[in-house]
Order: sequence, then C-alpha cells, then structure tokens
Amino acid sequence: MPQNPHYGYHWDGISRRFFEGWYYRVTLPQLQQTFAFMYSLEDPLGGQYSGGSAQILGANDEYLWRTFPDPKLFWADRDRLALGHWRKRDLDTPPQELDPEEFTENIQEGYQATDVLNQGFIRDPATKFYCRWQYTIQPIYGWGNANSPQQSTAGWLSRFPIFEPGWQILMAHGLATGWIDWNEQRYYFTDAPAYSEKNWGNSFPQKWFWLNCNVFAGENDLALTAGGGRRKVMWWMESVGLIGIHYQGKFYEFVPWNASIKWQIEPWGKWQMQAQNSEYEVELIGSTDRRGIPLRAPTESGLIFCCQDTMRGDLKLELRKRGGEVILQANSSVCGLEIGGKPWDESWMH
Repeated sequence: MPQNPHYGYHWDGISRRFFEGWYYRVTLPQLQQTFAFMYSLEDPLGGQYSGGSAQILGANDEYLWRTFPDPKLFWADRDRLALGHWRKRDLDTPPQELDPEEFTENIQEGYQATDVLNQGFIRDPATKFYCRWQYTIQPIYGWGNANSPQQSTAGWLSRFPIFEPGWQILMAHGLATGWIDWNEQRYYFTDAPAYSEKNWGNSFPQKWFWLNCNVFAGENDLALTAGGGRRKVMWWMESVGLIGIHYQGKFYEFVPWNASIKWQIEPWGKWQMQAQNSEYEVELIGSTDRRGIPLRAPTESGLIFCCQDTMRGDLKLELRKRGGEVILQANSSVCGLEIGGKPWDESWMH
C-alpha cells in the first residue's frame, strides 16, 4: 500500500501548546468484540498539561487508562508512522523503536506502534487491571483508491496549519495477527480487521461525531469512516463532515469540496448521514441502545473526559449511483460510534 500523507510526527519542535493522537483498532468478528488503542502526547516542551497517555476501549466496552507523565520518554519518527512511549524500563538508552522481543524484555510499561506493529503493556496500579498486546498489521486500504497515491483526509490544504485539528485516516482497512491479553483473558487472532487514524494540532474540535466500521455481514472487502465536527479555521469556526468508503478496490469519497453532506445526530443513540456527489449518493444510519463509555481527549484544559463511544453499534449503509441503481447495501453490529465536545443537549442537524 502506498504511504499515506501525514504518516510522520507533526510537532515542529518549537510550539509549546500542541497535541498529537493516534488510534489503532482491531475487531474480532466471531466474538463480536473490539479493542481500540488510543495514544496521545501533549505539550512536548513541558507545561501544565505536558505528558502522554494510553487508553484502551476493550472487550464488552470496558476501559483502561494509564498516564505517561514524562514527555522525554516519548519518541516518534517525522518521516514514517512510528511512535512509542515508555513509563518503566530496564534500559538506559534514549526512547526508540525496539525489536518486539527486546521491547518485551526491557520495557516494563509502555507501548510502541508503527504501520505494521502495535505492542505494549499498561496496568492500573489501583485496580491491578492490565492489558498486554502484540500484533502485526498487513495494510490493505489507506485513504484512496487501491494502488494509487493516497489522499489527505482533509484535502491538500491540510499540509498547512490552517485547520485545527488535522485529521488523517492512516489505514481504512487492514488485517491484524497476534494476541491481546485483557486482564488474564487472552485473545488470539489471525487476519482480524484492523484500522488506524490520527489527529494533531493546537486545538480539538468544539464538537464532533464519528462512525467507523470495517466488519460487515457478508462483505469482507468494505470499510467505512464518516464524521463531522465544528473546527477552527484561522479565526473562525466551521461545520464540516465527510464520508469515505473503500469497496472492492475503489474509493468513494464524499467531502465538502465535491459533495453535499447532511447529518442528523442525536445527543446519543442515533447517527444519520446522507451525501451525494456528481456520481454517487450514500445513506448511513448508526444506532445503539448501549450507554456508551466516556473517553478522554486533549482539550485546552488537558486530557479530560469529553467524548462517548461504543464499539458495539449497529450500522446500515446504502451506496447508490445517482439516479437510483444500488451498488451496495450492508449491515454491521460492531460499528464504532462516537460523539464528543459540546453542547449535546439537543439533536445536531446540518
């Protein structure tokens, strides 16, 4: 798969107020379970909110979190997707990428992740609840047509610091092989559907929503990512949304510069989006009767609970040619659904 834009670490080495976050996910279809790993770093130069964290949304929507207070024990590559953070280690060397076996032997708590590996161990000292994981990744889809140059999720202008935050789908679909030890329950998997994305900048969206799924009944070659938010553009705010579908080697993109996009998002429980461009139209309906799990995200006040997720959402997707010919109808019961920011005291229609 060709390399995606924005693979590398974005911090300029100067800015004091900055965050970057990475999201890796693997879904086990036969068990209807998903594990989402969220890594973040704030203010590398130091300051009130300086430090990192690792969050895991695990089996049955259970949650585990661990801080990494020392930014000097974080490392990341500027030219490729590779990062890690150590909390406890037996090495005197600077933080860096390690061979997986060397990592296991020498890093008592921490993580490392690339485009082909996700590995780590964290433990809550209060509850003793822990997670240890190691799996390799075979990328299939980035963000664009298969075997073509990959696209910036937010368009070519995202290479400039105009939009806050930046957002990039790193891998819309891939296959993961390895294991996850979720507090003494070990899950082994081979060619399990995997996904990854990232965001970065000086501010998080004021308000946002997200739908993501690459496990559909009867469809092994289908991946969806959709979302919207109120983001900062220079000195004003704007509401933007997008829908991206990878299906049988083709990328169907609905973005503000090529499509009309509408949404109706409830404060929790139902996500509806419709979009059309010059050739295609799509409709999404996500829903859940689960309560969801609060997750932390970087804000002006540091990393705080400000979003709500489930990995056990229901999704209906229909893709059509303009004029009515149906290309695809698909359903899932393991869709990732999220709302974040505020206010969410009423439905958001756009």
